[in-house]
Amino acid sequence: MERATQDETALELLVHGVGGTTPEEMLGDPRTVRISGDDTAAVFRRTEDADAERRPDDYRGKPVPEAYVWCNLTSGNGSRALWLLLLPFMVVNLAHWMRPTSRHRKRLVRTYGLLVRLVGLTLTVLLVAAACELALDLTAWQCAGTPDCSGDRAWLGFLAADASGDGGWWSQPGRRLALAALLPAALTGLLWYLSHRTWSAYESQQPLPQQPDPEEETSRTALGRPGFWYGRRLVARLRAAHTAAGLLTVAAAVGTSAARHDRRAGGPGLLDAL
Repeated sequence: MERATQDETALELLVHGVGGTTPEEMLGDPRTVRISGDDTAAVFRRTEDADAERRPDDYRGKPVPEAYVWCNLTSGNGSRALWLLLLPFMVVNLAHWMRPTSRHRKRLVRTYGLLVRLVGLTLTVLLVAAACELALDLTAWQCAGTPDCSGDRAWLGFLAADASGDGGWWSQPGRRLALAALLPAALTGLLWYLSHRTWSAYESQQPLPQQPDPEEETSRTALGRPGFWYGRRLVARLRAAHTAAGLLTVAAAVGTSAARHDRRAGGPGLLDAL
């Protein structure tokens, strides 16, 4: 594939297949230099072609070869499987960008964006609530509080109570719930970490300054805009909202399960006023 830059220097883009290769093999030269990109995916040139735009006369009638190396996008260690946690959110993100073009209908566009973001926020609540169901309800509340269930699971011994209700320091229901709440809280922290990592690598990178071509059509698609991937403030706000929703879900799961018992005689007086 060939294209021409503003100074009429033609570029030939070389892209390897799924097998992967090195830029030296693609360009047929052991001396290469990275023009753009990072360790994950980058564009390379031969060292002698690094400043081709400054010497357009040397490349009259022939393109400048560039090698796009993307093999690291599909390789890595087992921790890459953690990105599957973000797969449902990716689908919601696609739903946002697949919105049909609606000119002069800003209110409709904003309403659509609000609904899509609420759906994404609901996914966070559902994911954390599922972790709360597993850790708080099934494990800490039911199994650890039943001798028949905890007796068959040695790893629950420090949380379990015997038939008479006696046990260790962690056997109290409130303490069991507080300890089990660390699991959904850690899941929320993991989602924050994954989001912050992609935010630092992609959304926080400002686009290169680019002068619009007078002959270029102004009605470009969103994907063709130079600042399409730049979302430092927006993504940071969304990450904070999802993190807050996840932590509030954990707090609600811990608080609501114990609120009924706290309303009994001898409980906190504040609950009687609510």
